[in-house]
Amino acid sequence: MLSKLIVALDVDDLKSAESLVDQLKDYVSIFKVGSQLFTSRGPEAIKAIQTKGCQVLLDLKYHDIPSTVFKAVREAAKHRVWGITIHASSGFWALKEAMKASKELANARPKILGITVLTSMKESDLRKIGMNRKVEKQVKRLAKLAKNARLDGVVASAKEIGIIRRTCRKDFLIVTPGVRPQGAELDDQRRVLTPREAVARGADYIVVGRPIVKADDPVRVVKDILREIDEEGGR
Repeated sequence: MLSKLIVALDVDDLKSAESLVDQLKDYVSIFKVGSQLFTSRGPEAIKAIQTKGCQVLLDLKYHDIPSTVFKAVREAAKHRVWGITIHASSGFWALKEAMKASKELANARPKILGITVLTSMKESDLRKIGMNRKVEKQVKRLAKLAKNARLDGVVASAKEIGIIRRTCRKDFLIVTPGVRPQGAELDDQRRVLTPREAVARGADYIVVGRPIVKADDPVRVVKDILREIDEEGGR
């Protein structure tokens, strides 16, 4: 089934990841493999998810010189993943190289998504690393850079969806992390909205990890999120 929900497998071991996929694969088709799981089990984690009939968003957030980005994306694409992330702040030429590498597998090209501003950051955090502009302006700048490099879309907080939609083409994907169901703990997230709010603002996909992974009943949490999304979509 087509779902706007991507579940982040925020776990260390493959057994836990496989258990979650087995429980949720009837409701979710894309699972995010990030630095935590990939550092622990590498490509084995990707294959295990795909074997169960699901797709993978490989969220390693590449940030390097253009030639290294090209080689990393080329290798990642060989695993036939659904999508790959790269920091848009890597610069225009690194983004262009990521797109170039992704096109080497014409029949199974992964989506290349630019990371804008992490959802754990606010303006004071940007100032500490020398970015003296508001979060919204920084997201807009990076989204435009990603668009000009012909990326498929960006990863951004739901709070910046509006400005991205006004800045980029209509088919530009927006994947929104930092989504928390009503009443869930925020953990280290700061720019957070609920699933319903994110979809209402125009997110193509929302990413939810710890509220599902830590739940006693992950299936119930996923069903509640999907019901919330469907109710918003039916308005």
